[in-house]
Amino acid sequence: MTTLTPQQQWQAAVLDYAKQVNRYVEQGLSQGWDGLKEPQQAPTEHLLPALLEALQTANETNADDASRANFRTDWPPAHLPLVPLLDEQAQSISALALLDDGSLLARVGSSYERGRLVHIHGNQWHDVIGIDFFGRCPARRYFAFARASGISVHDGWNGPQVAQFAWPTGLEGLPVDAGFAAFEHPPTPTALIPFPDGQRLLLVSSDGIFVLAKEATTRLLPRPADIREDLRRGTPTDDISLGLSMEHGAVSADGRWIAVGEQSSSHLVFGSDLLQVADVGPVGEYTHFALFNSRSDRLILNACHFYNGATLSVAVADLPGLQTDFYSEDQRTPIVQDGARVYAGVSRGDTFIVGDAYGYLRAFDDQGTERWQHFIGSTICAMDLSADGKTLAVSSYAGFVCLIDLEAGRPAWQIGTGEHHERQRWLFWKGQSKPLLW
Repeated sequence: MTTLTPQQQWQAAVLDYAKQVNRYVEQGLSQGWDGLKEPQQAPTEHLLPALLEALQTANETNADDASRANFRTDWPPAHLPLVPLLDEQAQSISALALLDDGSLLARVGSSYERGRLVHIHGNQWHDVIGIDFFGRCPARRYFAFARASGISVHDGWNGPQVAQFAWPTGLEGLPVDAGFAAFEHPPTPTALIPFPDGQRLLLVSSDGIFVLAKEATTRLLPRPADIREDLRRGTPTDDISLGLSMEHGAVSADGRWIAVGEQSSSHLVFGSDLLQVADVGPVGEYTHFALFNSRSDRLILNACHFYNGATLSVAVADLPGLQTDFYSEDQRTPIVQDGARVYAGVSRGDTFIVGDAYGYLRAFDDQGTERWQHFIGSTICAMDLSADGKTLAVSSYAGFVCLIDLEAGRPAWQIGTGEHHERQRWLFWKGQSKPLLW
């Protein structure tokens, strides 16, 4: 009897499991899920030392693209076999940006951590020093860079500075005689989103959501009107919480609309004048995510409960004056995706691509018709799409950064229903001295 090498065992286990899952999903979608036997992967934990040794060796050589492709054939990427390593080694990659030259910016570390900024170009990478956090405008032109001294906005990644903003004091929008304390430290950004004109910035943080501009800083959440109402009712200042959870925000590509929310709010939409125009009830317990499409004519809004969620859609033309309750059945806010707790997303033509808490990318059109699903593994935490719509960058809490060529053909190891080819997977793990390219 021939004994398989660790490489052969890994390859066989990963390919067989992907085949099982893809067949399982195909049958479930076409025939229903009752009676289907769930896929089972062969044991692989004993193969992890051999995989890591091979991966380390492959990264120590200046391999050409053909050699790297051969390595991925021999040792196909997978998520489930790596789970025993993730508790100690995995980390979030909280922001991504695909640049026009094909390179990629990745902010390694959760938004609340100090983290580091990495620039990936082909098979090479280097640290970017001096920038704590970054963001890009929805029209892809302007970049925001956060430093202890403030936030600067630049025309392009290496372009000239066009605006500079001080950090909020924390007193914006609050009654001056109410006794609220200013921030001891600048808020830690969850997201930085320059407006398409480069002259304003949406700052999302657990300390509040603000719009920064040359003339003033405006608090959007918590809403100043709600704070004043609490004070009017006699609530002591110390009992009024200004902190946010699950805070999120989005700016439309034309700069006319801002959508924000957090765990305890509904979905709130503001116009470019920063006046609220819509209050949309979520279709879940906790408001979680917002995204405008690239045409700025449609908005999706996600709410979650545990690892599940639901996403509704609303035409931008219907936003002015729109008010709906939680779980509303208003025809203007139909559910377009049911099941995903969404952490990140992009718009591509008439398709939204979102990443969920189970490690899946899910694509659906404006009307909610599913286009495809594609498995990465672990919770998806950031995404970006190239200007030509052909390359998708995705990161996860497993410490993965994946570059995916859309509609380029599905490899045998890929779990999913779409014909997409992941050409690179970087592992940014705490236990490694440098990222590993898989």
